[in-house]
Amino acid sequence: MSANDFNRPFTKAEMDAMRRATRDGGGVLADAFALLRRVARRIPFAEDALALYYCARDPMTDTRVKLIVLAALAYFVLPIDALPDVMPLLGFTDDAAVIATAIAAVRGSITDLHRRKARDTLETF
Repeated sequence: MSANDFNRPFTKAEMDAMRRATRDGGGVLADAFALLRRVARRIPFAEDALALYYCARDPMTDTRVKLIVLAALAYFVLPIDALPDVMPLLGFTDDAAVIATAIAAVRGSITDLHRRKARDTLETF
């Protein structure tokens, strides 16, 4: 994958999927939680993704922050991916990059409570 691949315009299918995801924030969160439940033991960024999940569900979280988080979690759950998740070892690297970027963008909004809930949830998976 070259740097130019990240500069290409989105396809109609990709745009439609993103529009559906942003209209249904609750559905994105439910899908993200279900996917994390299935793959949490195989991905090193599961705790970070869950912390984002709890940040987005927090009523005290700013709307702008929620939109950033929902976009990152939507990328994580949508089948449209730079690297397909079924590829061994590499499949989740693009997802990890998106999650890391979202965390960097909203770092101040992720509280200790969000992180603690993420750790507690991982223990139950």
